[in-house]
Amino acid sequence: MKILKYLFFLLLIVVIGGAIYFATKDGSFDVAETKTIDAPAEVIYNNVKDFKNWEDWGPWMSEDPDMEITYAEKTEGEGASYSWTSDVMGDGAMRNTKVIPNKEIEQIIVFNTPLGDSESDVYWKFEEGEAAGTTDVTWGMKGEQSFLEKVFMSFQSEDFETTLRTMYGNGLTNLDKVVTETMKVFSVNVDGLAQHGGGYYMYNTTSAKQSDIGMKMGDMMGQVMGFMQANNIQTAGMPFTIYNNIDDNNGSVIFSACIPVRDRVITPEGSTVVCGFMEPVTALKTTLKGNYDNLSAAYTKAQEYMAQNNLTPHPTANMFEVYVTDPGDIPNPANYVTEVYIPVLVPAENQ
Repeated sequence: MKILKYLFFLLLIVVIGGAIYFATKDGSFDVAETKTIDAPAEVIYNNVKDFKNWEDWGPWMSEDPDMEITYAEKTEGEGASYSWTSDVMGDGAMRNTKVIPNKEIEQIIVFNTPLGDSESDVYWKFEEGEAAGTTDVTWGMKGEQSFLEKVFMSFQSEDFETTLRTMYGNGLTNLDKVVTETMKVFSVNVDGLAQHGGGYYMYNTTSAKQSDIGMKMGDMMGQVMGFMQANNIQTAGMPFTIYNNIDDNNGSVIFSACIPVRDRVITPEGSTVVCGFMEPVTALKTTLKGNYDNLSAAYTKAQEYMAQNNLTPHPTANMFEVYVTDPGDIPNPANYVTEVYIPVLVPAENQ
């Protein structure tokens, strides 16, 4: 009996000692992961802001594909929420408490476990990256573990912070892939023959390798716009590019960056920006919705259409592109709209 009594007291000491240890152990945590994503903050935020999009990149989906998700009537903005039930991940809910578009989101997450309900703060930050056009995305959670949670996590193969950091890191990697693929989406539509009214335009001209057109185009448009602003010249339409000469053998092109104006403008002698005039023309119109690096696909489809419909390119009129959308206003390149015009000889039946 004395031995049993000693064992009982020894066990009691161990239990009390363990309780004191876990009770005094710091349970506060603040764990975050940051990933630089090659996309504007607005594009990334527009994906993260709606809980319905989280199914596409949430790291827990791979842990439990059978997770049942219930969305509230409001799934984005302050007060938006959703909840879930899972045999693997447990049950829980999340709600937005603060939203600053394109900058940060604050949320409350509640886990319903056999150890009781646990509430923590989740936060997102979207900050400009070092490289142009990139965003540093931070996803984190902070809070305080309960006594039972501290005991439970002490017997797991990984500590709580390591588990959480791994999950958030995987989630940001998934988000990066989803956002990147979203920005690559494009479509091409051959609209058919169209009448373009032509008119006056301000422009400058240069020659370049075909691979360098995009790099030079922005600077050239900036020079034209700067000249127009300095001389109080109003625009009369969206910018466009005229391809004056294309040398496929050498991979070079002579092109003009143009901005429409209402009337003829007399420029000073020696000015690099001058005024031109485009005659009205009948052209095959093709519309690209997507990033400019997909323009080759638009031209390929247009050329196929011309061959199938026996259309003859105009011998003197140059093909041109009209940039319907301003990239400064459209964060996602998948939503850029470009109209491609290839001037053609008008079929006799249409004259």
